[in-house]
Amino acid sequence: MNFQIRDAITANMQGNSAEDIRGVIDDAISRGEEHLLPGLGVIFEKFWQHADPAEKQNVLADLESAFGKKVQ
Repeated sequence: MNFQIRDAITANMQGNSAEDIRGVIDDAISRGEEHLLPGLGVIFEKFWQHADPAEKQNVLADLESAFGKKVQ
């Protein structure tokens, strides 16, 4: 059986409202279960593919802040 996680996540998220998507994200994070991480990755991938350069830069700055900048 050829199971494509991207296709499954995309099909499950298709047509969801912003509130529905937030619920999925919040639920996955609150559960803290590692098997949910690939789904969050697919959601992030879809966002990234549709984000303009300014949105991407804002996300990168937020992630840099969240993870802490490396000191060399």
